[in-house]
Amino acid sequence: MNSQNIYILGIESSCDDTAAAVIHNGKILSNIIANQKIHEEYGGVVPELASRAHQQNIVPVVDQALKKAGVTKDQLSAVAFTKGPGLMGSLLVGTSFAKSLAYGLNIPLIDVNHMQAHILAHFIDEVGFDKPPFPFLAMTISGGHTQIVKVNNHFDMEVIGETIDDAVGEAFDKSGKLLGLGYPAGPEIDKRAKLGNPQAFKFSKPKVDGLNFSFSGLKTAILYFIQREVKNNPNFIEENLNDICASIQYTIIGILTDKLKKASKETGIKYIAIGGGVSANSGIRQALKDGESKHGWTTYVPKFEFTTDNAAMIAIVGYLKYLDKDFTTQNVMANARLKI
Repeated sequence: MNSQNIYILGIESSCDDTAAAVIHNGKILSNIIANQKIHEEYGGVVPELASRAHQQNIVPVVDQALKKAGVTKDQLSAVAFTKGPGLMGSLLVGTSFAKSLAYGLNIPLIDVNHMQAHILAHFIDEVGFDKPPFPFLAMTISGGHTQIVKVNNHFDMEVIGETIDDAVGEAFDKSGKLLGLGYPAGPEIDKRAKLGNPQAFKFSKPKVDGLNFSFSGLKTAILYFIQREVKNNPNFIEENLNDICASIQYTIIGILTDKLKKASKETGIKYIAIGGGVSANSGIRQALKDGESKHGWTTYVPKFEFTTDNAAMIAIVGYLKYLDKDFTTQNVMANARLKI
């Protein structure tokens, strides 16, 4: 096949977003996401509802991705899909669909690690966005993950630090819940933090060895703080909401940047890339930018739409694997606990 015309369909269904994207030689032609609003009523993702919604969404989403890209299914070179990690029921929908489609079209099938995809989203050809040189440090931060990864090349990655309990996105969401904010709370905390004083309230940072993270202690500290203050003043939350949000966000960003500084120092690597849903947070983006002048870093932040769960990142990994002829078989199984 002419290497100039590689079309990959990427399918992502690891959690509560059904997504499909078409990539042509590293450039995204379409990136369609169907969000599942139903989970907002429950304050978190309900796995059974998620997999049912994926079943309803996957055909229209793939159809729309192909139409928007102006590509027919017969032009596809391969189908790439998220093998894991994620919710098993959700992963099964994407895996089964991808397997059937690749089989029906008699084209290669490519399995993708969701966490690698967050990192490799940086390699999508996008005007105005540079690609990090190897080796670089990637910090993947999302509702389910908090990791620092040493990236030696596209498929040689080593996790050098990770959370020992909750993920950073969870810390934002659970803190938001205590404050009566909706789900997901991260974007709302970010918005309010801009209006508040980050030094208004002090929360101690957890002491964790090495490059690992912990957020469960912080969550508990915030809970006790809110309970104590509300007991003294029932209107405490509404009177101080912006300051509370700013202080929580400031503490979380401090935890993340402290570990990044340590990782950069230990490895001698000054190229820092972030990915995952929480990297959409403006405070974290700013802290990274500040790190450029403070620590001599060069930082890489992907385009906003490639940070949260999306299929463009699955498609770029599919493209890179396609170039290596790294295909899987029809016996491939979804794996909810897949490691990098």
